[in-house]
Parts: sequence; C-alpha cells; structure tokens
Amino acid sequence: MREDDHSSPPKILILATTSCAYPGADATGQAHLSYPTNTFIMNVPSPAILPEQFYFDCYDRGIGGIIVMSCGVECPFEGAYEQLAARIDRVSLAMRERGIDQGRLKLCAICTVCTKSFVKAVSDMNEVLAAQEVA
Repeated sequence: MREDDHSSPPKILILATTSCAYPGADATGQAHLSYPTNTFIMNVPSPAILPEQFYFDCYDRGIGGIIVMSCGVECPFEGAYEQLAARIDRVSLAMRERGIDQGRLKLCAICTVCTKSFVKAVSDMNEVLAAQEVA
C-alpha cells in the first residue's frame, strides 16, 4: 500500500467455532493482546455448515481474506473437521480457477487458550493482503 493511500486495510472475516476458536478469540481480548482492527469474528457452531458459495459471496462483498478457525480434529461434531477440510480444499481449487489468490483463505486450528496463534493468524493474513495490494 502506498504511504499516501489513506484507505482502510482489507477486511478479514474470521469464522470461529463456538467451542474452541471463539473462546480463543475472547481469551485474546481478555489478555489485552492487540491485533489489527480490520477483523470481523463470526461465531459458528462449525464452519462445515457453510456452503462453498458462502466464501465467494464474501469475496464479492468486499472481504479481503477469510480465516477459518476451528477445533481441528478435536471438533465435538463427528466428521465435521474432515468435511470442513475437504470443503476448504474444494473452495481453494475453485479460487485458483477464478483467479482469486488462494492465500486469501486459511484454515487453522485454534483452541480456547491459543491467544498467540490467534494473533499470528490475523497478522499473517494482513501480510498476505498487504502484499497483494502492493503488487
């Protein structure tokens, strides 16, 4: 981004699981750890419930990047993480076909106390988005 550009950084949508990642986000705030303010956290029981088109609708509506924060294999819903991982793979392939940088979508496991991992995931996504703006 140019120095004279006063526009806001691209928005980052975080899909945070109710049982793991959302409490991790809450713990990050309670620990007074700072992370960029261009994040929007959506509390979902399991991101596996969201259809593939949801991701493209988000990009079409101006979301710069999406971080799917889940419980990983510790998900309380049997088979949900495997289903989610397969869905993210399909979305990623479709992103490439549509000319959307695959770096704009990230799947990561965040637990209830993973505050540093939460901050790192958001910072990493901001770096990806900033690099795309410069190019």
